[in-house]
Amino acid sequence: MKAANRNLLWAKVFVDELARSGLRAACIAPGSRSTPLAIAFAEQPDITVCSLIDERSCAFFALGLALASQQPVAMLCSSGTATANFYPAIIEARYSGVPLLVLTADRPPELRDSGANQTVDQVKMYGDHALWSVDVALPEAQPPALALRNLRTLANRAYATAAGRPSGAVHLNFPFRKPLEPTPAAGDVTEAADMRDAGLPHTRFWRATMPPAREMIGWLGDVLHHAPRGLIVCGPRCPTGDFPVRLAALARATGYPVLADATSGVRWGAHQHHLILGGGDSFLREAKGWRSPDVVLHFGATPTSQAVDDYLNAITPQRRVWVSEDGIWKDANHLATDFLQVDAAALCAELAESLAHHPNASDSDWAQQFRDAESLTWGTVEDALDGDYFDGLVLADVIDLLPDPAVLFVASSLPVRNLEQFGRPGSKAIRVFANRGASGIDGTISSALGAAVANPDVPLTLVIGDLAFYHDMNGLMAIKRLGIRATIVVVNNDGGGIFHRLPVAQFDPPFTELFETPHGVTFAPAAALYGLDYALAGDRAAFRQAFAASQQSPDAIIIEVPTHAEHDLVRRNDIIRRVGQRLHTNSPIEA
Repeated sequence: MKAANRNLLWAKVFVDELARSGLRAACIAPGSRSTPLAIAFAEQPDITVCSLIDERSCAFFALGLALASQQPVAMLCSSGTATANFYPAIIEARYSGVPLLVLTADRPPELRDSGANQTVDQVKMYGDHALWSVDVALPEAQPPALALRNLRTLANRAYATAAGRPSGAVHLNFPFRKPLEPTPAAGDVTEAADMRDAGLPHTRFWRATMPPAREMIGWLGDVLHHAPRGLIVCGPRCPTGDFPVRLAALARATGYPVLADATSGVRWGAHQHHLILGGGDSFLREAKGWRSPDVVLHFGATPTSQAVDDYLNAITPQRRVWVSEDGIWKDANHLATDFLQVDAAALCAELAESLAHHPNASDSDWAQQFRDAESLTWGTVEDALDGDYFDGLVLADVIDLLPDPAVLFVASSLPVRNLEQFGRPGSKAIRVFANRGASGIDGTISSALGAAVANPDVPLTLVIGDLAFYHDMNGLMAIKRLGIRATIVVVNNDGGGIFHRLPVAQFDPPFTELFETPHGVTFAPAAALYGLDYALAGDRAAFRQAFAASQQSPDAIIIEVPTHAEHDLVRRNDIIRRVGQRLHTNSPIEA
């Protein structure tokens, strides 16, 4: 390995080790101090480089790419306030367990705290939101072998830590003295020997899964065997891979209904089964008189739906078993009786096998009660499709019209809640993503486009509110720069419509000015600015036509759907009321 000077050699050794460790993507914002690393990435054939102009957009793009690929992604910026613009995405990565390698360039130590331009304190600047932070040593003119070995193992360790359990962001702060460009420097060592054969990393990290212990299966199998009424809850960010299939098999073995969050990865796919339900946000509001389950088995994070969470808080099961592969506590209500850190798919498979030999005396009336409520819910939603169009039905239509397979990214605030309530389960292979770790609205467009790059052969649909769209409009620049195909549905209710669901809506002023914040903006000019197609869909027929056409088009498009927040809330509440009426008419089994 050869380089023009110490900085380039330092950067090339480090990037080479990242590639050997498995890194395949880097998102780079332009800057001067980061030049050595930018050049090293550009020259590394095994790493795809995505150039993003704005640091905040760059970071959220990397976040979406890592979220969808389930592999660490590097992001690089220059020094100064550029590094602060990475922070919101790092916070999201911390709480959603997304693996990121955060590389910030810095001034050398003699320029810190000196008044030098574009110099801020970057050492451990992300605090506990980073899993690990390192102020990397300055490149040396004549580095000893130990220094180069340290640089190599630093890359190996950083990649392994970001991808570990738990996953998250690792921050490496790289100080450089000039020259930053590939200019020869007298006295610099410019060559480093490869330390390993055939592209192997200097140090390989091996990580075993945590299969369930025999005692765990024996105990939990016995709990389920003696629990005729059980409930499985799949919250956001459940495990991927074989987990949905294994979970469905466990549901069949137990006869337990599954409350599948829209962002769980369980609600849609070939594993779909009649016990996997998605209507809980509507029908569980009427479940106060239902019998309590004997046991609740919970995977993933706290449910998106407040109604589901309220129901789970109200019931009194004998055991609440929470399964967390990374060992991170996710029970916001502190009701778990048992907390299991274990491979979730393996746990489901072994429990299903155990119950095959020792079946539980499942209460068929219990499961039927949930299935009946599910059927009534979707029948009610289907009836509502003939009425006035509103934001919830936009999500129902999106699920209906998406191709198979598809990638769907939903913004926080109303879109993810509407998907939760109106996204009917089905067998389509729909991968749903959302930034629901910290649940901010910033960077949503960028994250969605990053997810699209991770799935280049599957069409991307982003459903986003007007404020979240406005917040990250500069993220649209990546579409043309990187050739991304996307359908962006902007549900424009002219402000913060979700605040109408809160008690503060009854206090105006200051509600309209300080909470709803109407803006009067429409987004056709944004489409024109970034060279994107645009369609205005004022009713259901127009939306369905525009959306169906977008799925066949090679070009990116913004479909704007104007709605009215108060009208949307009335329509939503009317559907909930009708579901409640039908449930009472059909006399669900009560305690």
